[in-house]
Amino acid sequence: MDFQLTEQQETIVTAVAKICAAFDDAYWLDRDTTGEFPQDFAQAMADGGWLGIAMPEEYGGAGLGITEAALMMRTVSESGACMSGASAIHLNIFGLNPVVVFGTPEQKQRMLPPIIQAKERACFGVTEPDAGLNTTKISTFAKHTGQSYVVNGKKIWTSTAQVATKILLIARTTPVEQCAKPTDGLTLFYTDFDRNYVEVREIEKMGRKCVDSNQVFFDSLPIPEEDRIGEEGKGFYYLLHGLNPERVLGAAACVGIGRAALRKATDYAKERIVFDRPIGQNQGIQHPLAENWCEIEAANLMTLKAANLYDAGKPCGEYANAAKFLAAAAGFKTATQAVMTHGGMGYAKEFHVERYFRESIVPRIAPVSEQLILCHIAERVLGLPKSY
Repeated sequence: MDFQLTEQQETIVTAVAKICAAFDDAYWLDRDTTGEFPQDFAQAMADGGWLGIAMPEEYGGAGLGITEAALMMRTVSESGACMSGASAIHLNIFGLNPVVVFGTPEQKQRMLPPIIQAKERACFGVTEPDAGLNTTKISTFAKHTGQSYVVNGKKIWTSTAQVATKILLIARTTPVEQCAKPTDGLTLFYTDFDRNYVEVREIEKMGRKCVDSNQVFFDSLPIPEEDRIGEEGKGFYYLLHGLNPERVLGAAACVGIGRAALRKATDYAKERIVFDRPIGQNQGIQHPLAENWCEIEAANLMTLKAANLYDAGKPCGEYANAAKFLAAAAGFKTATQAVMTHGGMGYAKEFHVERYFRESIVPRIAPVSEQLILCHIAERVLGLPKSY
């Protein structure tokens, strides 16, 4: 068993880190202050060919695996971009997985190159105010009217809707009471985000200000039939296919946050002199940071294992979920410790760790809660009865 990165993977990490070096902590502090979307960062990543890292080569991608995409995402986050940088490009990396796997050749040719080149920006319409994580209970409805659909309903926590030109949208096409199973009757679309039929209301939030989150309201949005992905009524199953890559890439970003926070904390602990000695000489400072390192690196190994299994075409659900659980906890704990290591200055924006802390909370909540991950492992791995 070899835990070393290949030469190609090392090259990917080095090249991505070089791009990220042009977007330092000062850049991300400015974006966190102004809320301006980091378009120049996203374009730099697109120009480097990184947005298509796991997309098929025939559509302009690199044709690499989720392992390489995870290494890229970890490197972006580790640079100090944290969730702001990761979320700015996250959907480009994995979001159109259903199109790659279930789309027609015409759809792939039409939909994938613009996302890879950052000529189009997509948002993801899944969660609803009254459904939460219970996707089978969504009420947004797409009515089939001959050669097209008309959508009415609402979504919440839709990221990048302020700047999106496209949306990957799941909606009911058959009422749940008419379905044999609640997971049936949901259909997936990738279509124009036509603001003539869509209202977007931004949600002011705790962190990641430059990547907007929104409530979205659909008022008779027309969707041509050719923008439907796969079969009508099978959208839930298409979404499930992309969940494991999403978990892995999210976990990689969390590992990056942890590494960035640990770097800031250890540097400060070496430099900060109190009572005529660096505070890093005290075990009260050393031991928590050493423990953070252990937890981050353990989460990193779980992330790479999940990615490797996915790329090998093997079952990886429990490892992808465990990676997300462990990495989110380790990133949050380390970011918290970084603030505490800085003491009062950890509360100051100029030292950046307070931003890391605020952004480290996001992956503990989304896209799936820690509790549902534990339920999944309890039921699918340990064989315990379903609790909900």
